Amino acid sequence: MEPPEQIDASSGADYLEVISKAVFQSGMSWAIVYNKWDGFREAFCGFEPEAVAAFAGSDVERLAADASIIRNRRKIEATIHNARELVAAEDEFGDFRSYLRSHDDFEATVKDLRKRLVFLGDFGCFYFLYVVREEVPSYEDWCAARGVEPVLS
Repeated sequence: MEPPEQIDASSGADYLEVISKAVFQSGMSWAIVYNKWDGFREAFCGFEPEAVAAFAGSDVERLAADASIIRNRRKIEATIHNARELVAAEDEFGDFRSYLRSHDDFEATVKDLRKRLVFLGDFGCFYFLYVVREEVPSYEDWCAARGVEPVLS
């Protein structure tokens, strides 16, 4: 399995999209998520944080019935919550990159991400930070620190 493609995140939408991909991939086949990703982009307004943060209960109902995405209500609600947290972090720090870099190290960043964001576990944080080109330990070191066998080769 190849490592995920990295991006040069330049907007809140870039960050929210990668966070959301990590959320929806949790416990799912990555191929299923990738095959539906165009539907996700459309359903979640291009992952524009302010637009998604404004979603209400009726939007959750609409998305839970949308066959172009994975209709997991908890993950849909998590994406809306995470958009609101991203907007709050941007308001506080100026932009999301500044928020990410306000922590002392990788572990502190992960700890705060897991506190703020919903449905983003330890590996989801590693994946997210790697994809947006933030400083992360090597995958092998990350696995060794957690006592897990690497699945990427």
